[in-house]
Amino acid sequence: METRAVAKYIRISPRKARMTADLIRGKSVIEAEAILQYTSNKGAEEIIKVLRSAVANAENNEEMPKDELKVTRIFIDQGPSLKRIKPRAQGRADRMVRRSSHITVVVGDGREE
Repeated sequence: METRAVAKYIRISPRKARMTADLIRGKSVIEAEAILQYTSNKGAEEIIKVLRSAVANAENNEEMPKDELKVTRIFIDQGPSLKRIKPRAQGRADRMVRRSSHITVVVGDGREE
C-alpha cells in the first residue's frame, strides 16, 4: 500500500532539490526525517514538509503505522520558470531565470501488491 503527497510551485531549483531528495530515497521514514532535519539547505526544509504530509496521509487515510513506512519513491519535477531582467552596465540587460519545482513523495510499507 502506498500513499503520496505533492507540493507544487516550490521556489527552488529542481537540480538543487534533487540532490537533497537523493539522500532519503529508499530509507525508512524515521531515518529520512532525521537526515533532513540535519541537512542545512532550503530543499531539505521543503522536502520534510511534503514527507510529513505523506506520512499523515498514510496514517489517517490508510491506517498504516509510521514506524513501518519507507520512502518508496521521491521525485522532483520542474515547474514553471519566472523570467526576469537584471540591469547591467552600459544600458545592457541579462536574463535571469527563477526556477520552481514540483515535489512528490510516495511512502509505503515496502510490500508489493
